[in-house]
Order: sequence, then structure tokens, then C-alpha cells
Amino acid sequence: MELSVESRGNYVYRKAKSDLMMGVTVAATVVTLLPLFLILGYLIVKGAASVNWAFFTHMPAPVGEKGGGMANAIVGTLEVVAIACMIGVPLGIGAGLYLAENRGARYSSAIRFAADVMMGVPSIVVGIFIYGVVVHPMGGFSAIAGSIALAVIMIPLVTRTTEEIIVLIPHELREASLALGVPQWRTSLSVIVRSAMSGIATGVILAIARVAGETAPLLFTAFGNNFFSTSVAQPISTLTVQVYTYAISPFPDWQRQAWAGALVLTVIVLALELGVRWFTGGPAKSAH
Repeated sequence: MELSVESRGNYVYRKAKSDLMMGVTVAATVVTLLPLFLILGYLIVKGAASVNWAFFTHMPAPVGEKGGGMANAIVGTLEVVAIACMIGVPLGIGAGLYLAENRGARYSSAIRFAADVMMGVPSIVVGIFIYGVVVHPMGGFSAIAGSIALAVIMIPLVTRTTEEIIVLIPHELREASLALGVPQWRTSLSVIVRSAMSGIATGVILAIARVAGETAPLLFTAFGNNFFSTSVAQPISTLTVQVYTYAISPFPDWQRQAWAGALVLTVIVLALELGVRWFTGGPAKSAH
């Protein structure tokens, strides 16, 4: 059956409009991803040549000497971020679960508003706050103070992403579990959180990526250390502070290592993201 001239014209018009919008969508995606690939490419070009075994195993070289590495900063970053996760992730997930399960409760709006406000607070303000309530009473900078500062930044991010993910879980799952006589607390932990685990893990990784790249709060809390230290009560070196220090220095070798440190930090965050996505089964698992 042949189409009329008018129908054929409408078909061509709709096809052209569809192709145009698809082209706009593809172009928008390319424009969005382009800065990411440019940054990664630039980091690789500037920092890959300085990433070697010595970079991961040697301590920073004295001023004016070539070589050395950032072993202390890498270990310090992993330690500070790990302690921050132990503090911030359980509190954030618990708060997000409470908000999602009690959306009409008396204190839910206040908690949600506080989390939104905290996400907008500059990280340097968090650093100054932790300096006043942790560093000063303790009598000095420390790794635990830096971890607390990062945890304060992490908690509202994990809280809000957890709430939004849990809200997307079908209500029928909760009803089915309660109908079988499962207590509400166990339903929330064993059914709801488990179903949303992939999305929650993604939110946690986003929070880790945010705090792993923070420098300002660590300048006021963990401060830095030119020596190898794993004590939570002592100042500790981190990649971000080390990169900042090296980047503003007048020494070309330190500047070269700063690019290498930035590349390693980016790779660490990317590895965490890929690892968690693999462990949780990715988007396909969350859909089930």
C-alpha cells in the first residue's frame, strides 16, 4: 500500500526531526565526556613518565635532589580515606535509610534540609571547623582529625544518594516481606538495602571520589608529614597535600612528581569505582 504524498511528507518530516534530536543528544554526550577524556589524557601525558616503582616505594627526596617518590603520601591517603569511610559510610547509609523509610516523620525534613545545607558548605570551612573542635583540643594535627573532616563531607552525600536510591525500590517488595511476618527493621536491612546495594555502592564511591581529592580540609587537620607515619594521632602525608605542595614549588622535579601524584590519585578512584561496580554486579543487578 503506497503512502499518499501528504503522509510521505509527514514521515520524512518526523524522520528528519528524530534524526536531528538524536544528533543533538549524541553531540551533548560528546561535549559532556570531552572534558573528562581531555583531563585524563593530559594527566597521562604529563605524569605517566614519572610513574615508576620508585614513585610507589621511595620517600620524597630532599629539596634540590632528583628522584624519590610519594610512598608516604599514598599510604597516608589510603589510611585517611579508609578511616573516613568507617566513620561516614555507616552513618550516611543509616541516615539515608531512615529518611527513605520515614519520609513523613517529624524530624525527616530537618535532617534532609541539614544534609542539603552541608553538601553546599565549602570544604575549607569544614577544615576550619574540625581544626577548632578536634585539632586544637588534641594539641596538634593528626590523621584522625583529617579523617573526621573528610567524614563530615562524606556523610551528607551518602545520606542523600542512599535516600534517593531506596525510594526507587518498588514498594511491593516491602509489602511482600512484611506480609511474610518479617520485622520492619529486618525488611529494611535484608530486603530494601540489599536490593539497592548497587546504587548505594555507587553513591558511596562518588562520595569517596569527592573526599579523596580534597586538599583544603587536610591542610587544617592532617597537615602533612615528610616522613613515613601510620599513627592516627600524628600528622600524616596525603597525595592531595603532597601534590599541592609540589605543584606550587619552583623545582621542576617536584612539579613532575606532582603530575604523577595526580595521575595515581585518579587511577585509585577509578579502580575503586570499577571494583565496586564489579562486586555489586553493576546496573543489571540493581534492576533485579
